[in-house]
Amino acid sequence: MRDKSYIWISFIVLIFGIWAVPKIIKKFEKPDLILIGAAPEFELIDQNQKKITNKNYEGKVYVLEFFFANCPTICPIMNQNMLKLQEEFYGNLKFGIASITIDPLRDTSEALKHHAEELGVKLPFWHMMTGDSKYIFELSNKFNLYAGANPEAPGGFEHSGLFALIDKEGNIRCRKDENGNPIVYYDGTADEGIKMIKEDIKLLLGE
Repeated sequence: MRDKSYIWISFIVLIFGIWAVPKIIKKFEKPDLILIGAAPEFELIDQNQKKITNKNYEGKVYVLEFFFANCPTICPIMNQNMLKLQEEFYGNLKFGIASITIDPLRDTSEALKHHAEELGVKLPFWHMMTGDSKYIFELSNKFNLYAGANPEAPGGFEHSGLFALIDKEGNIRCRKDENGNPIVYYDGTADEGIKMIKEDIKLLLGE
């Protein structure tokens, strides 16, 4: 009888192991998103005149962009797409947005507060930030998200329409394209780019 009981117990343990081990492994696996590297550090002032650094986003998944409030071209589209992210993740205190102006002379903290109110910013961790022009342009270069002054461009500036996705540990993350290469950044002006970043934010929030 003991031998039969032992066999049955061993069989049950084996079956449980086959069922449980993959689930345990999956729990500790990171989502299949590429790690590009640590996001550059920054220190700026937000729309509430508070000093904000990358440390304010520790433990949060966040999306970062460079924009300016008076932009007449792609920024309004980017703004509306950020609002879609706000709507999707509103109430989740592990999600945030970092919007950094490239026109700090006009985009003071007061101007950004007005812009945020007009836009409908409600997310607690959506900081619209300003600072020194040279510092901000250097920061955009560190992120490899192009931004620059151009008197001939609409609004006087030109910049990338891409969004950076940053994980809870402060690393830039992204998915692969159809050829297996990292996309690095997400198109903040396209519905497909927003669909992809929503999916990948959910993955990172689950880590």
